[in-house]
Amino acid sequence: MALRRALHFVFKVGDRTKTATFYRDVLGMKVLRHEEFEEGCKATCNGPYDGKWSKTMVGFGPEDEHFVAELTYNYGVGEYRLGNDFMGLTLQSSKAVSNAKHLGWPLTKVEEGLYLTHAPGGYPFYLIDQEQPLTDPVQKVCLAVSDLQKSIHYWNTLLGMKVLDRNEQKKTVLMGYADTQCKLELHDVCGSVDHGTAFGRIAFSCPRDQLPDLESLMKKENQNILTPLVSLDTPGKATVEVVILADPDGHEICFVGDEAFRQLSSVDPQGNELLNQAMADDKSEEWFAKHNRQKATA
Repeated sequence: MALRRALHFVFKVGDRTKTATFYRDVLGMKVLRHEEFEEGCKATCNGPYDGKWSKTMVGFGPEDEHFVAELTYNYGVGEYRLGNDFMGLTLQSSKAVSNAKHLGWPLTKVEEGLYLTHAPGGYPFYLIDQEQPLTDPVQKVCLAVSDLQKSIHYWNTLLGMKVLDRNEQKKTVLMGYADTQCKLELHDVCGSVDHGTAFGRIAFSCPRDQLPDLESLMKKENQNILTPLVSLDTPGKATVEVVILADPDGHEICFVGDEAFRQLSSVDPQGNELLNQAMADDKSEEWFAKHNRQKATA
């Protein structure tokens, strides 16, 4: 399983302009690529919505060596309901802390050297007030679970993720495919997990030839397969193959063939300009106002 990599987490965003400010100006991430689509994704990358949408990948560096964020924006949806499923993304950057203070972005001190802030839409981010490392600043993603033992079995035994640390008092376990990658923290909330409508998706890559075996294993173990092995086309770019699963608490997990994904995820030097242009060309707010309507709340 050493060949598997943590790639990104998918966030649904209702306000693309404020979201861009948070990731670029507060966190200090870069736009890695931006794409516009006229219809919904076959693998529901943008959620269960048809119609026009966009995908923006942002991070501290290329996805080959960094865990990044995938921001999906549906033109007709202005707000999503948060659940308790996503408990936070932790990154190390004193620059992000100073950026937030300078811009007046709300910060809450959790403990010495650790701050909590929120992305537009309410997603929690934890900022470690230390110099940004030369490697990936993104340390971990924390997800809520209802039965820690059951979740450990799923992620460790079935998906091959190593248990790196466990805290009985906090009811958490830290897992990962490699020490150098972004980690996954599972936190037992001693109750049900609510995904709301803002639910995201975590993505990993693996060698392409592992995908059929992964799908077969999940069928054998009677686990939930949301999207059986499917090819996703991006015009002018590599075609990737994915299998999308759901863990015992319904967290969506995308496994993508690594070879093609490395081509697809290459940094587009025009990404930042494309995002800026898309936001400038976005007349959806004006259209809804002109027709005396509001964007949908999902």
